[in-house]
Amino acid sequence: MMAAPKLKPLLKRIRRRPRLRGRIAATTTRRGDVEIRIISWNLLHSVGASIQDVMTLLEREKPDLLLMQEATQEIDQLPDLMGGYYARSPLPGRIHGVACWSRIPFSRAPRTCVIPSGMIVRRIAQIIRLPSITVANVHLSHGQIMNRRQLRRLSAILPAPAAILGDFNLVGPTLVPGFADVGPRAPTHRMVDLVPIRIDRCLIRGAICENARVLPVFASDHRPIMVTLRPGVSDSHSFAETVTLSE
Repeated sequence: MMAAPKLKPLLKRIRRRPRLRGRIAATTTRRGDVEIRIISWNLLHSVGASIQDVMTLLEREKPDLLLMQEATQEIDQLPDLMGGYYARSPLPGRIHGVACWSRIPFSRAPRTCVIPSGMIVRRIAQIIRLPSITVANVHLSHGQIMNRRQLRRLSAILPAPAAILGDFNLVGPTLVPGFADVGPRAPTHRMVDLVPIRIDRCLIRGAICENARVLPVFASDHRPIMVTLRPGVSDSHSFAETVTLSE
């Protein structure tokens, strides 16, 4: 009984220690959180999907958020024709870039994030903040080391719950600590019109993927992917990799 008072300072020090040290802490599902349906599609600028094709996809699938890569100025008409909320970020020196359309208001205006770039094309990502999740819309480099560097750059700045979607131009594992690859496993593109490959991806942290599928191909050389996400911790091993954080 005499030793009990000595435990109080020790217990206070234990309580002050950061929880889940050494892992990225994922948010748990809160009352009021809702699922969000996201589509990502590389439009293949100039010769691919037109504004009419994009409108057809929106009317058919009714996503909450549409992410587009290789979107040109033509797509800027989308909010006038379909309502909603829209932003486009052209790649430096190019007529096309990444764009997003949302059925619900953005928590803040989408912003452009510069990511490591190759020698030919300077790359950016579009960061979209919604009430329940932060999403990065990407069109990454073809170099298999460079595109993984770009993903790691984004993973370091995105708060959980977060998702990275788009045209990764990446073959094999993404190797992004703390994020799980939950996109559909079916091919989304044919390399040189012959070899089917899966380069349109979805990575998540602090979220659960309820559904993922590849949509029918039309207009572009990429098939759209659609995922349904909600904030929370999966009961399965959704975090394939972990990363150490200093809190």
